[in-house]
Amino acid sequence: MNQSEREESMKAANETSIYKLLLVGIIISMIGVYARFAFDSTALSIASWVVLFIGSWICCKAVFKMLNTK
Repeated sequence: MNQSEREESMKAANETSIYKLLLVGIIISMIGVYARFAFDSTALSIASWVVLFIGSWICCKAVFKMLNTK
């Protein structure tokens, strides 16, 4: 990997949109975790696991975008 490719990779990894996506994923995951332990209901528990999974998926998507893998 030469210097110009390394600089391009660093610029792509430091894009603001990636960090915004990561922040959204973290917030959604935190809502899912809070809902999981806040109330004791089967329906809310299932919904909170779904929300947590969606938030985790968004975080993984942001990390793989940062690593520039597809």
